[in-house]
Amino acid sequence: MKKITIAIDGFSSCGKSTMAKDLAHEVGYIYVDTGAMYRSVTLYALRNGLFNGDDINAAELERRMPDIHITFCLNAATGRPDTYLNGECVERDIRTMEVSNHVSRIAVLPFVRKALVEQQQKMGKDKGIVMDGRDIGTTVFPEAELKVFVTASAEVRAKRRYDELQAKGMEPDMEDILKNVKERDYIDSHREVSPLRKAADALELDNSHMSIAEQKQWLMQKFEEATR
Repeated sequence: MKKITIAIDGFSSCGKSTMAKDLAHEVGYIYVDTGAMYRSVTLYALRNGLFNGDDINAAELERRMPDIHITFCLNAATGRPDTYLNGECVERDIRTMEVSNHVSRIAVLPFVRKALVEQQQKMGKDKGIVMDGRDIGTTVFPEAELKVFVTASAEVRAKRRYDELQAKGMEPDMEDILKNVKERDYIDSHREVSPLRKAADALELDNSHMSIAEQKQWLMQKFEEATR
């Protein structure tokens, strides 16, 4: 069976990361969560005082980009990769609402996107990779053999995010999450560099009313068709 590149794009909290992780585990591919990379840069900026409210000190962040190193390491307990920022596991820290509220401001910066896209392309040069994000099928791997664009209603995605944060012991506010989801949709879709959009040759999946098992079955079928 030939190795291919799989690009999974979509809106925030639509379950694309879960789909991508499960598929990669099932078929023995490398999984890369590009959203975690942008969240890691955001966490770095927050920790280092580079935000003034919603405004980011872009010049200082650009100067510090060479000092930001993001890696992934397999978690033996979960069987899935954890995100590391400069050697520290930040998998939990990058999923907070504080990071969610600031990440779109980081993702629109051209020098951030350029640096991370170059890293992502290096990770996938040998194929056998599943990568999810906002611009994988349009910018990072426009020649990917399998492209999927995942969507769901804002309300459904907000509820999923709420449940995820509750499961991690946090106390989220549903209205704040829904507002964040809608704001990120707008910012991601309207940024000048690599805006979120469905690639012309991507398969669209609206999973608003699908179980994880149903999504997994659908994606595995598309994978088998693409690798024949």
